[in-house]
Amino acid sequence: MATKEELIQLGPLGVLAGVWEGKAGTDVAPADPNRRATATSKFRERMTFEPIGLVDNHDQSLYGLRYLTVAWRLGEENAFHQDTGYWLWDATAKHVMRCFIVPRGVSVIAGGQVEPDARAFALAADLGSPTFGICSNPYLDREFKTVRFTMKVTVHGPDSFAYEEDTVLEIPGQPTFHHTDGNTLHRITG
Repeated sequence: MATKEELIQLGPLGVLAGVWEGKAGTDVAPADPNRRATATSKFRERMTFEPIGLVDNHDQSLYGLRYLTVAWRLGEENAFHQDTGYWLWDATAKHVMRCFIVPRGVSVIAGGQVEPDARAFALAADLGSPTFGICSNPYLDREFKTVRFTMKVTVHGPDSFAYEEDTVLEIPGQPTFHHTDGNTLHRITG
């Protein structure tokens, strides 16, 4: 359990410390096997955010949360999605960063400028950016190239927040595809 001081040091991320669940998510993704159709799935998920304290990065001081997200399609036992990584707060630069990896072989560092008391904020990453960027394994780079990732977070209060993500994909022979996810989560513990 994080102390009040630790939560304050996390700036706009402090409210996220704990375990959250959402039961009404929507995932819009390319359908297999032809990739030309769109598959829309309802899902439930659990997000766990654990404070890690100060990350002393020479002249830069970051405060962070280690996190894990697991999602299941409604009515299914096996998870269809997981990602893990860190949410970081740089109070001096007023940056929130989400650094994560998806076990399909994609890593993302998304970021954005955020006020310390913000209840809503946006993050973005672009393919080729040396700062807030995207890296994929060779297969995904060829078949489902991620060229942009955006995320909007809205905190409704101490026990509820929502997010919307847009992962922009280039799929050979098709127009740009917007793989979207969103959910509203409620605090379980923390």
